[in-house]
Amino acid sequence: MDDQAPPSVKEQVSEEEWKARCDLAALYRLVRMHGWDDLFFTHISMRVPGPEEHFLLNPFGLLYEDVTATNLVKVDLDGNVLPPSTYGINPAGFTIHSAIHAARPDVTVAMHLHTDQGVAVAAQKDGLLPISQLAMNIMSDVAYHDYEGLALVEEEKARLVGDLGDKHTMILRNHGTLAVGSHPFQAYLRIYLLERACRIQTMAQAGGELIHWDKEMQDKVFKQGEEGILNEFFLEIAWAALRSRVDRESPGYDR
Repeated sequence: MDDQAPPSVKEQVSEEEWKARCDLAALYRLVRMHGWDDLFFTHISMRVPGPEEHFLLNPFGLLYEDVTATNLVKVDLDGNVLPPSTYGINPAGFTIHSAIHAARPDVTVAMHLHTDQGVAVAAQKDGLLPISQLAMNIMSDVAYHDYEGLALVEEEKARLVGDLGDKHTMILRNHGTLAVGSHPFQAYLRIYLLERACRIQTMAQAGGELIHWDKEMQDKVFKQGEEGILNEFFLEIAWAALRSRVDRESPGYDR
């Protein structure tokens, strides 16, 4: 009788896919470390390198501190799990992420959150305000998508990607925040800036009169900040530093 153990996921996928799995699992751990997780109801996706239109999502029902490179679920744009997995995926997560990956070949990573401050700003008629440097770092690149209920309707996909256009961050009204990038650190930095800007805004609104900067200043600060986000050398150094933090504070993600 053959007692040989079945091959591991790492043994069944390419080196490129395994790296993507480790990077994505690290992003889930970072979200947990920031306190941005909403049990398991938000989601981050990563495109699988290669010609196939496949991407990775978290196994629905697992907490982010339990997400690993191995248990991430690979799906195609039709929602088929490849290969079959004991885990399922969040249907709303699939709707959002499949729409983005199908429409935006430049997007490798998409991050979607439901933080208290992010949802608070998403519920405000004027959205993100130009009252902090963090906000102005990104607000020229922020799109808005109107609330349509839980993202379970196929027809919403076209409206969502139409609203996103060629931008890299989005406020889903009454719902949450979203950021995309061609590199893990790009998506992470954009959501980090957006989330901190939302937190600062809600804190500032509890005080006195706010200082709003004009479009000229918004464009200036955005241009200054975008130079770092697009610098490939900086991206690799910064991402390696964050992976090292995850290694120290949330080990085991790369198994």
